[in-house]
Amino acid sequence: MGKCIGVLTAGGDSPGLNAAIRAIGKSALNSYNMQVIGFRDGFRGLMENRTVQLQSDTLSGILTLGGTILGTSRDKPHKMPVGSKMQDMTEVMLDNYHRHHLEGLICIGGGGTQKNALRLAQAGMNIITLPKTIDNDVAQTDITFGFDTALSIATDAIDRLHSTAHSHHRIIVVEIMGHKAGWLGLGAGMASGADVILIPEIPYDVNLVAEAIRRRRHRGKNFSIVAVSEGALAKDDEQLFTELQAKKKKAKENSDEKKLKKVLDSLSQFKAVQKKNTLLLSSKLETLTGLESRLTILGHLQRGGTPSAADRILATRLGTKAVEAIAKQQYGNMVAVSGESTKLVPLKEVAGQRKIIPLDHPWIHSAIETGTCLGEEISLHDIM
Repeated sequence: MGKCIGVLTAGGDSPGLNAAIRAIGKSALNSYNMQVIGFRDGFRGLMENRTVQLQSDTLSGILTLGGTILGTSRDKPHKMPVGSKMQDMTEVMLDNYHRHHLEGLICIGGGGTQKNALRLAQAGMNIITLPKTIDNDVAQTDITFGFDTALSIATDAIDRLHSTAHSHHRIIVVEIMGHKAGWLGLGAGMASGADVILIPEIPYDVNLVAEAIRRRRHRGKNFSIVAVSEGALAKDDEQLFTELQAKKKKAKENSDEKKLKKVLDSLSQFKAVQKKNTLLLSSKLETLTGLESRLTILGHLQRGGTPSAADRILATRLGTKAVEAIAKQQYGNMVAVSGESTKLVPLKEVAGQRKIIPLDHPWIHSAIETGTCLGEEISLHDIM
């Protein structure tokens, strides 16, 4: 056999991971005469040297499976829990990388994985990454695999909630994944005809949301669907969060440990309250509108199950391109989607960046034109 490459999956699981693993394995074996080893449970498996040989029989039958046969974790190379301490295990990982005489390592993951992969590249590993996340927020790529499947699942869930909302004349608040970017919430909300869509990019006014629901009621529509990204914030909360972040940055710059601890405690309390944000929103809307309100949290349901055809194809395309990049020694890059083709983007242009929805995006434009409430008074003139 020829050269050997490694692969790992890190961060949250996402539909299409096994399709990508399969594509990497089959492409390496069939087209490049390369051996492939998988590291179990993300960067922790690389640190602990827990591997599995990816051969034809291992790769058979996994295309349609959700999750990842390699397992995953959110461990970071430079902050790895070892015993009771957090330690930098980069050198240990580098030793294991060289122990297997790897030509390159493919890291599959979202924004956090791109940052961690860049650290490994800077430590001396030949790295190629693939962008996966249901949030679709990885920078420098048109789309990530996992997003299409999650979008379909969230849309189907909201479709099903329409009938119960209509039957009981209720407000149904649906929490959709998306901490920092609202691609999934906006897309699922539009596709399912949600009456209100709240996303992290647009801080909302709960009074405007309630007014939109009351207007629907006056037109004889005694139910409303409110699609909310989990990271959506009310205006006052967004302002407070921004202020705390600014104080945190200033305390770090001034090396003021006492003030930094105080700010971090405040941020921790803020985040604890925000975990109940959609529950509080549901309660407020019930009070302001006089309509019964119910909350549905889709949660990890959005990540599970069989990947869509689009995600299988996308993951396969990206997986084969990753192996090709290693064969051409084009290291230190992420394989990105650009229109109908792919391109290699330097990891330093991806790591630490996030793709959020710009206010002039066509989806925002269409939502406004169809009368969807976005929690703020935005006109087409504002975004053109």
